[in-house]
Amino acid sequence: MFGQANVLAAGQAAFPPSVEDFYLPSILPWGAHDSYWFTKITAMVWVAVGILIIFFLATYRKPQLVPTKKQWLAESIYGFVRNNIAVDMLGHRGVRFAPYFTTLFCFVLLTNFFAIVPLFQISPNSHIAFPAILAVISYVLFNYIGIRQHGFVKYFKNSLVPPAPWFILPLLIPIELFSTFIVRPFSLAVRLFANMFAGHMLLLVFTLGGFAMLSANAWLAPVSVLSWVMTIALTFLEFLVICLQAYVFTVLTASYVQGALADEH
Repeated sequence: MFGQANVLAAGQAAFPPSVEDFYLPSILPWGAHDSYWFTKITAMVWVAVGILIIFFLATYRKPQLVPTKKQWLAESIYGFVRNNIAVDMLGHRGVRFAPYFTTLFCFVLLTNFFAIVPLFQISPNSHIAFPAILAVISYVLFNYIGIRQHGFVKYFKNSLVPPAPWFILPLLIPIELFSTFIVRPFSLAVRLFANMFAGHMLLLVFTLGGFAMLSANAWLAPVSVLSWVMTIALTFLEFLVICLQAYVFTVLTASYVQGALADEH
């Protein structure tokens, strides 16, 4: 973000930023100019995966009865997801899903958090591809669990045929099909993507707007300072959105799993 601000101040970039700014070039020296297969976004995803693996392995390498600070932090995260999401949504059956929910929560939280970390300053979830993949994984999970719990025919019968008079079923079945098997993964992905995309654009516009006004006219310096103050305030707001979206994504996944395990939908 600040690199873009320096370019803008030097008069080398267009303003305002566009959606094309989200399509970053490859960071590999041997990649083609228009290659997008390993960009900064891809690198951040691998960094997040590495951080989570190393953190949990290091934390539980030598667990102690009186936990260390790292062990306490890891246990607190797992306990929060297990008790407040898995068990609250699924009851005692939720314990077996707690590892996946914890992994999902930590991954979404960390990749979201990159949006306000200097040098990163963008979340991989501001690209629709990554929320879409996470939504597909959750989609496959709750359908697989439902089929294994009830059998293929009964699961889809419970999902598509609500308890209603027979004459209204031709109207309700297409609605249930659309809402359960199309809207759920779509809304799960778009909700996360839209929030992170909008947050990044707001921070970008207010940051670059300050530099644009300062470079355009010195008399606009007080306004540019106000723009940067707004950037700081929005960063705190973005932090709340980061945490909330990780929680919401995990809770919705748990609710879909709960619905798949229910005897009647």
